[in-house]
Amino acid sequence: MLGSLQGIKCIFSPAEPFFKNGSLFLQVWWRQEPCFFSSVPPQPVPPLVQTLQGYLSTLEPLLPPDELSHTRRMVQEFGSPGGLGARLQKALEKRARHTKNWISPWWVQWAYLESRQPLPVHSNPAISLPRRDYNGWRSQLVGHLPVENMRGKPLCMELYPLLFSSCRIPGPKHDYIAHHGRSRRSPTHITVVRNYQFFQLEVYNSDGSRMTESQIHSQLLRIRSQSWKTDKEPMGILTSEHRHTWGEAYNRLLRDKLNKESVGLIETGLFSLCLDSPVMRISDEKYASRKAAQVLHGGGTFSNSGNRWFDKTLQFVVGEDGSWGLLYEAAIAEGPPIATLLHHILDEKPDPKRAPLVPLPMPKKLYFHIDREIKRDIEHAKQNLDILINDLDVNVFNFKKFGKELPKQHNLSPNSFIQVALQLAYYRVHDEVCPACDIASQRMFRGGRTEYIRSPANQTLKFILAFDDPSVTREAKLQLFREAVDAYTALTLKVLQGHGVDLHLLGLKLQAIEEGLSIPKVFMDTAYGLATHWKLRTGQVPANTDSVMCFGPLVPDGYAICYNPQADHVHFSITAFNCCEETNAETLALTLKDTLGHLQELLQPTV
Repeated sequence: MLGSLQGIKCIFSPAEPFFKNGSLFLQVWWRQEPCFFSSVPPQPVPPLVQTLQGYLSTLEPLLPPDELSHTRRMVQEFGSPGGLGARLQKALEKRARHTKNWISPWWVQWAYLESRQPLPVHSNPAISLPRRDYNGWRSQLVGHLPVENMRGKPLCMELYPLLFSSCRIPGPKHDYIAHHGRSRRSPTHITVVRNYQFFQLEVYNSDGSRMTESQIHSQLLRIRSQSWKTDKEPMGILTSEHRHTWGEAYNRLLRDKLNKESVGLIETGLFSLCLDSPVMRISDEKYASRKAAQVLHGGGTFSNSGNRWFDKTLQFVVGEDGSWGLLYEAAIAEGPPIATLLHHILDEKPDPKRAPLVPLPMPKKLYFHIDREIKRDIEHAKQNLDILINDLDVNVFNFKKFGKELPKQHNLSPNSFIQVALQLAYYRVHDEVCPACDIASQRMFRGGRTEYIRSPANQTLKFILAFDDPSVTREAKLQLFREAVDAYTALTLKVLQGHGVDLHLLGLKLQAIEEGLSIPKVFMDTAYGLATHWKLRTGQVPANTDSVMCFGPLVPDGYAICYNPQADHVHFSITAFNCCEETNAETLALTLKDTLGHLQELLQPTV
C-alpha cells in the first residue's frame, strides 16, 4: 500500500509510456529514498540596503533620468535607518526565525491562489515531449525514453509527495490546495479521461501489491471499449473558467450527491491520464506548436479540452497521434522539479513480473447529474475557453545552428547568453528594452520555491544599443556582449544565494499589510508598476529529453518564452496574445533565430 507520504521522496511512474508489443502499460510505485529536508539551509532574508540598491539598478535601463531621481528619493526614504523599511525588515527576520520558510507560503498565496484568472494559459504550464511513432491506437499510451537522473547539490524534496493525490479547489476570494495523499487510507486510484468521460482506475490489487503492466493494460482496454462516443457534456471544461465563476459552479455541482462523489474521486486520484484524439495534422513546421498547444489547453471544445480537469495537480496527456506531455497546476511546484519528476519516470524500467491470476474489477465510470444550471455553466465555460484559446498564439521551434556548447566554448553561461539574446531580439522587434523575469529555483533552501532574475541590466542595454551600430567595431561589440552576459551570470549567482530582489520586496509589502499598515509609497510608485509589468516572462527548463515547456504571458502586451538548451540545439516556445496588436509570437521567433545567428557570427566570424 502507499502508506504515509511523510518523509519520503516519491519516484513515480504514472502514465509511463512503455512501448512494448504495441501495448499500453501504466506503472505506479513509491520508493523510499533519503530526503534532503534537513540538509538544506533556511532561506535567508536579504539585507534591506542590498535589495533596494538592486531594485534601483534594475530601473536604470527602463526609466528616464527625472523619473529615476524621483524613485531614488522615495526608495532612500523607505530604507533610511529607523524608517518604515527597517521596521518591516526586522519583522521579516523574526518571521524567518519562527517559520520553515519566511516567504514561500505568502508567494504561493499571492502568485497563484489569490489569482482569479482561468488556469489554462494563464497559470498551468505544459511540457510537450517528442512525438512517438505509433503503429495504431494500441500504442497510444506507451513509450520509454532513457534520461539521466538529477545531479548536483541536494535540493529540498518535500514538495514531491505533495504532487500526487492533490487538487486545487476553487473559492470565492482565493483557492486552496487539498492534499489527500497523507490521509490514513491513501488513494490507490488514478483518473483516466477519454472522449470527455472520466473513469476511476485502481492501480493496486486488493492485497496491496501494485498492478502489473498487463493488468493495467487490460484495464485501459476496458476503458477504451466503454468510451467510444464523446459525452455530450464535457464536465472538465468547467475547471477552465474564471476562478470565481468556477467556484460558484463548483458549489452548485456538489449539491448533488452523485456529482460530489464523482468530483471527489477526480480530486483524490493520484493523477489524471488524458487519452486524447489525434491533433489535426498540419505542416511539420507548425506541428510542434500545435502539439504543445494541445497539451497546454486541449485545443478547444471541439478538440480535447473536455479531457482535462485543470485543477488537478498532474495530468499526463497522451494522444493517439503520438503527441504526449504533462500539464500541471503550478501552485504546488514550478517547472524544474516537474522536469526532474519526468526524468525519474522516463528512467524507470518496465517491471516484467507476471500478473496474479485474480479477476480485476471493472474500471468505474464516473457519472454526473447535469441540471439546467450546470448545463448553462458548461455552455458559458465552453464559449470563454474557446475565446481564450483562439487568442493565444503558440510558436514552438527547434533552433539547430548551435546549442549550449557554443557559449561554453567561449566561457559564457548558456542561460545568460540566451537571456541577452532575448532582450536583443525584443529590442529589434519593439525598438525598446522591457522588464523581463527569468524564473530561478530556490529549492536549495528549505521550503524554497522560485525567485525572479530581473533584466535588462545596464550592461545589456549598452550592448543592445551598440550591436546594430555600424560605427562600433566587432571587438568592441564582443567586449560589450561579454560584459552583458557576465553581468547576468553574476545576478543569477546572487539570486541562487537567496539574495534576489522580488521575493524580498513582496515580503516587505505583505508584512506591511499583515501589520495593518498602509501599503508603503515605494510600492505605489509608477516605477514599481512598470518594473513588475513583465513583458518577457522567461524560463529555462533544462531536460535530458527534447522536451519543451509552454505557458502563457503574464501581461496582455507581453510574451512568454521557455527554452530547453541541448548540446547542439535549443528548443524554444514563445506565446503571445493575438488581441494585442504590438506582439506577435511568430515575428519574435523569427527575429530570435536571426539574432542567435548574428551572435554566433560575433563569437565565430566566418570572414
